[in-house]
Amino acid sequence: MTSSLDPAIAARLERNPDGLLPAIVQQHDTGEVLMMAWMDDEALHRTLTSGRATYWSRSRREYWVKGETSGNPQHVKEVRLDCDGDTLLLKVDQVGVACHTGSRTCFDEGLLGG
Repeated sequence: MTSSLDPAIAARLERNPDGLLPAIVQQHDTGEVLMMAWMDDEALHRTLTSGRATYWSRSRREYWVKGETSGNPQHVKEVRLDCDGDTLLLKVDQVGVACHTGSRTCFDEGLLGG
């Protein structure tokens, strides 16, 4: 699929060898880190134009709109690019839970060490 991403934005992106960038997703008003997913140029374009978080599924090899099947959408408030151009930050209004396990965040059970 040919992306319709603005060429000025596309030129700033430093993609991995698969053409993807990690997208860290954060609740816009609390700063809570919700999840991480992958985006390519087309997923980013769809996100920027629709206001709904759209990601690339590496396992299914298809685009998915967060909440389309779960009923827990992410309404995008802003998208930022880090200083190296290789990571995206999506600030969203998360409706319901963000994690496929049913947790609010994918980082609820990941404490390592003391």
